[in-house]
Amino acid sequence: RLLREQWIRAKYERKEFIHSEKQEPYSAGYREGFLWKRGRDNGQFLSRKFVLSEREGALKYFNKNDAKEPKAIMKIEHLNATFQPAKIGNPHGLQITYLKDNSTRNIFVYHEDGKEIVDWFNAIRAARFHYLQVAFPGASDVDLVPKLSRNYLKEGYMEKTGPKQTEGFKKRWFTMDDRRLMYFKDPLDAFARGEVFIGSKENSYKVLEGLPPSTQGNHWQHGITIVTPDRKFLFACETEDDQLEWITTFQKVISRPMLPQEYAVEAHFKHKP
Repeated sequence: RLLREQWIRAKYERKEFIHSEKQEPYSAGYREGFLWKRGRDNGQFLSRKFVLSEREGALKYFNKNDAKEPKAIMKIEHLNATFQPAKIGNPHGLQITYLKDNSTRNIFVYHEDGKEIVDWFNAIRAARFHYLQVAFPGASDVDLVPKLSRNYLKEGYMEKTGPKQTEGFKKRWFTMDDRRLMYFKDPLDAFARGEVFIGSKENSYKVLEGLPPSTQGNHWQHGITIVTPDRKFLFACETEDDQLEWITTFQKVISRPMLPQEYAVEAHFKHKP
């Protein structure tokens, strides 16, 4: 809703589509400003300085205005931004993710001004666009645009059990981000409790309705089993509709052939402790 509103204002009020110099706030390759950021441990939103630099290939944020060293450096290569007003509890809420030691780190931010947060979103996409033009010199703009940012394929609660399948089922918040299925104790956690790589059917990944007959413990009634080359993952949904939606989502991912770079991600998951 916010992005649509600002797109209309950009086109008709601010005439950004006619006067390209008016696109400068988010296409210049450098941006700095203050955003309200959710604290990793206490959950409080505090004002933090953010700097996006294409030249440095990174988005950084600082805990203090005069701090010399950033609290975090997020490489543009692995950066994603998606609007999450309901999850964050603010109409201008934005979820920024990046990879830290090959695990996903979530940062939740907002700004009082809707245009400001949309400008940050567009600045991240513009930086990603210029990065991808260099990384994939032969690719067309049409090929690159879908890679600028992505929404999650599905999010919601399921229950899960551990690798030995003897411990009880625990309720967790799940996020399907491309081929990474992540689970969190709380939807606003900074780091996932675990991540599962979902490959393709050609590589022996499949999703089954229900749970193995030997499954122990109390759990929601609508089970899902994901089979990978190494092990089975068992999940349970509260409703049949949830189960169907998750199975459909998993099937879409599994039916998609893996890209060359995804084999490297899969290999990392296999060697992860």
